[in-house]
Amino acid sequence: MRSAALSIAVSLFLCLPAAAQLADPTVTINDKFSERIDIGISTNEIAISSDFSGADITVFGAIDGADELLLSTWAYDVVVALEGPRKATTVRRKERVAGIWINRHSISFEPIPASYSMSSTRPLANVASTMELGSRYIGINNIRLVPTGGIGDGSRVSEFRDALRRIKQTSGLYQRDPTGVRFISKSLFRASVRLPANIPVGVHTVRAVLYKNNQFVMEKVIPLRVVKTGLEQFIYNFAHLYGLAYGVFAVFLATVTGWLASVIFRKD
Repeated sequence: MRSAALSIAVSLFLCLPAAAQLADPTVTINDKFSERIDIGISTNEIAISSDFSGADITVFGAIDGADELLLSTWAYDVVVALEGPRKATTVRRKERVAGIWINRHSISFEPIPASYSMSSTRPLANVASTMELGSRYIGINNIRLVPTGGIGDGSRVSEFRDALRRIKQTSGLYQRDPTGVRFISKSLFRASVRLPANIPVGVHTVRAVLYKNNQFVMEKVIPLRVVKTGLEQFIYNFAHLYGLAYGVFAVFLATVTGWLASVIFRKD
């Protein structure tokens, strides 16, 4: 009796994977295909200290149910992206007025990934159509940049979007590697994504998207926490939890430092 009940429970469990996946917000599936993708990373938390200069994160994954013939003809493509926590961003444009450079125009955007590092098996143009990639916000040029507040006649929005992407890429926060995902053994693949030295702390997400003959198959998302350690973590927490006290202490420390410098280097 007990064995029969256990058998029934296992059978029911095996009949419900699709429903479980549909209920999982970290998984998106195209029911037209039977292939499935899974990914993993060596650690779910990255601790950074004062001497952190950036790092490469390796993401391992596998395609379950892949057709070996299609694998040999490079019919499968994988895109892996590491997205930072979302933050509202404002872009300002300086102009020279009466010989002084001042901020004349600005546009604020809805929260966007503070950092974005993407790798793929091939350049995105060969992975899927522009419309498909745009619908899933895959690629630096497809990140959703929606302005908020007053934007006038809207004629400058495109210019400010381009400026925002350029600033992010120049600072190293937005990066891409069109050949950073490689198959290492039949259906197994490995991807390398870059953590810049100025990566923001918080919960990041690792996204892996599978395509088959340029058609979307499945997307899987897992979290990755980036935290500060030691003295940097204490200062960070103190500044965010006790902003007023931190500001007063910073002014006091600057005043004392300036006074000591004037005493030490005073010329008699």
